[in-house]
Amino acid sequence: MAPLRELGLPGMGEQVHVELWVSLASLLRSYTAAHGLNGNLQATVELGENKILVRHGDDWLDLARNGAIVTWLREDGRTGTLELTEAGTLRGETHEEEMDMAAEQWARELMI
Repeated sequence: MAPLRELGLPGMGEQVHVELWVSLASLLRSYTAAHGLNGNLQATVELGENKILVRHGDDWLDLARNGAIVTWLREDGRTGTLELTEAGTLRGETHEEEMDMAAEQWARELMI
């Protein structure tokens, strides 16, 4: 499927990215809640227009969005950059994965 920009629908790409951004925050809420069930653990997920912050104890994940570009930072200094695609995936330099799979992995790492 061609990106919306190629279909001649200017501005639609950003609207899609905003919706996917909100969906990513929702997925992080769901997966952190699911991973916390066994140990009665809770994480907080804060959503802003261009920022998602997930906290669990001393561990945190900070996501910042600039258009389709998502930069992530962890409490230990690890960082990376991904592209949020209109197909609902997060594309890195070496791989592309479904947004829900990335959210589940981040939640698992935070809740351990």
